[in-house]
Amino acid sequence: MFPPVPTSRRALPAVREGADAHPAPPSGGPAAERPAPGAPAPARGRDAFFDNAKYLAIVLVAMGHAWEPLTDGSRAAEALYMTVYAFHMPAFIVISGYFSRSFDMRKDRLQRLITGVAVPYILFETAYTFFARWANHDPKMPISLLDPWFLTWFLVALFIWRLTTPLWKIVRWPVPLALAIAVAASVSPEIGDDLDLQRVLQFLPFFVLGLHLKPEHFAWVRRRAARIAAVPVFATAVVMAYWAAPRMTSAWFYHRDSAQELGTTWWAGAVMNLALFGCSLVLTACFYAWVPTRRTWFTVLGAGTLYGYLLHGFLAKGSRFWGWFDDYAWLHTPLGEIAVTVIAGVVVTALCTPPVRKVFRFAMEPTMAWAFRKDPEGGRAAATR
Repeated sequence: MFPPVPTSRRALPAVREGADAHPAPPSGGPAAERPAPGAPAPARGRDAFFDNAKYLAIVLVAMGHAWEPLTDGSRAAEALYMTVYAFHMPAFIVISGYFSRSFDMRKDRLQRLITGVAVPYILFETAYTFFARWANHDPKMPISLLDPWFLTWFLVALFIWRLTTPLWKIVRWPVPLALAIAVAASVSPEIGDDLDLQRVLQFLPFFVLGLHLKPEHFAWVRRRAARIAAVPVFATAVVMAYWAAPRMTSAWFYHRDSAQELGTTWWAGAVMNLALFGCSLVLTACFYAWVPTRRTWFTVLGAGTLYGYLLHGFLAKGSRFWGWFDDYAWLHTPLGEIAVTVIAGVVVTALCTPPVRKVFRFAMEPTMAWAFRKDPEGGRAAATR
């Protein structure tokens, strides 16, 4: 999809092979990278392009959640919703794979996976359950770590994907194999809901693709010709989504159900899965084409996307539980839809700021201390037995 090209002076910085980060790690993010000649030096060794991409993607995630209640009464909102859902999570997942390239079963990296992904999953799965019990007046809602609720599926998926990284490094045709697994999952209703495995498997090709991308691939989509071409491509996508809005369900873009569960035949589901992969890949490339490579006012927020992702879910779900979209009819007017969009962007931006990250880390310190102890010989964290 993205053939390698020689890296130019304006190309993206190369990532060190020792980098071990994911798109929104609580523990700090991508490792230091070497800037291209003449390019602005990234702050604290971070690559501005990827932080910018993560921030913009998480804003689209929040906006998509805000648009969902509006889609029933607005074909335009449904078209924008479907367009954004076609690429915002794939864009996140590709970057997840890209920064997982150096992952192995080394002790410190496994510890980081636990503290950065598994522990937040347990905490937020529990917190979301108690929140739903209170806000939705459902005191009997069970806490189940095997059935991720709302946004926490991504943490489960990231944990599983990263653990399988060493396997994808030795496969001869990794992306076609991952795509075959995704298609097989999409026509297998027997998989069920445990650990949201449908999503884990159906989104898998994007992670595997990210594992095998190189800096020059991102440089290729950042060419001026690609940026220009992205404009008519996105315009066409919105028009097609407007046409498709009354003809198909947006549940296809969630990748959480099999074809049979969506009311179609297995072969139609397989074709749909392949078609969506192609569409998502093209729109993801267009999205990257527009992401600035220089430092901007929101670059620093890219390090806090996990916090924005997980914390905005309380407001997104709360707005449904408390009936805001039912009680305030003006939210379904064009002006209301614009207001909802702006509010979603502002809220998730605030949740990505450094003060929120500091509070979040401070709150998690006791959990980290309980889960790990200091190694008396090397002074490094060691898993408790």
